[in-house]
Amino acid sequence: MDEDLKLNLREVKISLQKAIHDCSTRGLMHSTKWLSELNFALKHIKVDALPPHELDVSDDEVDDYYLAKSYFDLKEYDRCAFYAGKTSSPCIKFLHFYARYLSMERKKIDNLTELFSGPEPKTSGELQQLCKELRELHVKRSMDPYSMYLFGVVLKRLDLLDEARSVLAESVALEPLHWGAWLELSMLVTDRAKARSLSLPNHWMKQFFLGRSYLDQQMNDKALEIYYDLQNAGFNGSTYLLAQIAIAHHNKREVTEAIASFHRLRKIDPFRLDNIDVLSNLLYVKEMKTELTYLAQEACEIDKYRVETCCVIGNYYSLRSDHQKAVIYFQRALRLNPQYLSAWTLMGHEYMEMKNTNAAIQSYRQAIEVNRRDYRAWYGLGQTYEILKMPYYCLYYYKQAQQLRPNDSRMLVALGETYEKLEKNQEALKCFYKARSVGDVEGSAILKLAKLFDRLMDVEQAATAFTEYVNENDSAEAENKSELSQAYKYLANFHLNKNELDLAYNYAQKSLNFEETKEEGKALLKTISQKRGLVEDVKQDMQVEDSDVND
Repeated sequence: MDEDLKLNLREVKISLQKAIHDCSTRGLMHSTKWLSELNFALKHIKVDALPPHELDVSDDEVDDYYLAKSYFDLKEYDRCAFYAGKTSSPCIKFLHFYARYLSMERKKIDNLTELFSGPEPKTSGELQQLCKELRELHVKRSMDPYSMYLFGVVLKRLDLLDEARSVLAESVALEPLHWGAWLELSMLVTDRAKARSLSLPNHWMKQFFLGRSYLDQQMNDKALEIYYDLQNAGFNGSTYLLAQIAIAHHNKREVTEAIASFHRLRKIDPFRLDNIDVLSNLLYVKEMKTELTYLAQEACEIDKYRVETCCVIGNYYSLRSDHQKAVIYFQRALRLNPQYLSAWTLMGHEYMEMKNTNAAIQSYRQAIEVNRRDYRAWYGLGQTYEILKMPYYCLYYYKQAQQLRPNDSRMLVALGETYEKLEKNQEALKCFYKARSVGDVEGSAILKLAKLFDRLMDVEQAATAFTEYVNENDSAEAENKSELSQAYKYLANFHLNKNELDLAYNYAQKSLNFEETKEEGKALLKTISQKRGLVEDVKQDMQVEDSDVND
């Protein structure tokens, strides 16, 4: 947050309460919930009793509004659109357009026979018509910020992304407290350059937008800085901020900190299901079966038909290696919300486990359709094409993943391995070196370097890399033992060839501890012993010669 930006929490609370009213009257329930939670975080700030907010509706259209809104609340979207269609008040006009949009979305889901099918032609045509009508209003400048938001959403659904960005930026400039518009805009700001190109209001809500954008762009430290600043500015009771901080730790692979943040969040709000699927991912990674079982049971008791619940149960079955059932639950999540990114990616992982590469590719591609910044989907596609032995495709997808996560050593190692397969050895070396410099979370980059140098017959560099590897993995777990034994054998041979017999002896001795190199280790020790014998003989001969000369 900018240092010179000071929040008057009393004014913030008054503006929040007005925004809650405005969003609620328009049926924008997710924004209403988000603003209400933020307002609740300022419960300690007392404000005078606010006068009842007036409806943004002309007197002769109040009856139309109440009827249309009652149908909207009952999800009778077509009836709402019909009765709200003959009015001129901005609030009811928005309800008319919004009800039409939601009706299309619901019918598309209801008519969905196959998850991987394309858009319904009828629905697509209706969306085009809605876009045309909204554009006409926008051109005439007879559109309020909420209708602009809807116009931006429709443009985004039609892949008119540049125009969508511009319209959504216009919407937040006119109504900076509408979180839904900020959220949609954050999904369209794929890099810092795009963010800088937008004319955004200098409003405290912009900080929430920047935090979300940084999180989506994997700039997690910057996101955390903003979120901590917002907490210090007065929003320390916000459950949204606590959840975002937990997600930032998750993105940074700081699993323990992320789980601790989620546990704090669940103590404050035990029935909150938002982001609970992220917690299930963390428990899955840590193989905490008991905790994941309890989480799945609790989520089911709260609401078994929430997409987050379906994802939690999917992870539960996946951890039990019941991949078929896991897929069923991820499919359920997607039938509830086809735009739910996490379910597409997780389903792709399950299909990979089931060796169904075609379905995995389709799942990952759908994830990218929902959000092109999902590095996991790009990485998953790279892995799938690696299995299919299609290295050029593999290279493209790993590059996309690495651009989204430039400091993730896993992406760099995968990219380096692909370059190696394509005989682009210098590029491979650069990737492995960079993976080392950014942390090498899996500890594999140095081994890849060593093996590549060995293949390139650069024995000095290979030995240096192998030495680093054994020093770092001397007390490694069983899964590293095969690689470790081969490294010891290589170093024993290397130092033997250089007549560095003490070092050769040391590494040969260590290779005796592994079944696969035991016999070779014995042979090496025998050779070292013979060489040492020859050296001793030479030394004795030299001493005899020296004594003869002295005599």
